[in-house]
Amino acid sequence: MISAAQRLQIVIPVALGLIFILLYTMFGNVRDGLLMFTDVPFALTGGIFALWLRDIPLSISAGVGFIALSGVAVLNGLVMLAFIRGLREKGLSLDDAIQTGALTRLRPVLMTALVASIGFVPMALATGTGAEVQRPLATVVIGGILSSTALTLLVLPVLYRIVHRRDVSNSETSA
Repeated sequence: MISAAQRLQIVIPVALGLIFILLYTMFGNVRDGLLMFTDVPFALTGGIFALWLRDIPLSISAGVGFIALSGVAVLNGLVMLAFIRGLREKGLSLDDAIQTGALTRLRPVLMTALVASIGFVPMALATGTGAEVQRPLATVVIGGILSSTALTLLVLPVLYRIVHRRDVSNSETSA
């Protein structure tokens, strides 16, 4: 148990670092990579809150759930942000791209979150053999997906506008 906890202290930061490197590689800049990475703290907060609500202690399986959750949370934000960036590349204004992107990607983001959450419900409610391992992992993923989905749909478009409004003002002054 102690060695597994020590390994998680290494594996979790490495996994988060790899996620950030992949985001940086995809977007080609640190700013959008960090913007996408904002999904992770909200997801982790939701996972911790779900564990607290169910009175489940933080365990090794919950730590593994946090790793899986980080990837799913970033994926939802990636769906939204990549679409908004594509609309901007097609020439839409910042506000139009954000509004169109958020409305167009609403269903795919909700469906991804819903499918992942529903898929983990049997594990979260398990009572048989192995339930003590399954329940923390599933609880973390479900709680985290719900909170990160709210962030993706409500907060991420606002953050994107805040981060990229300078691009719009810089292009207007240079034109």
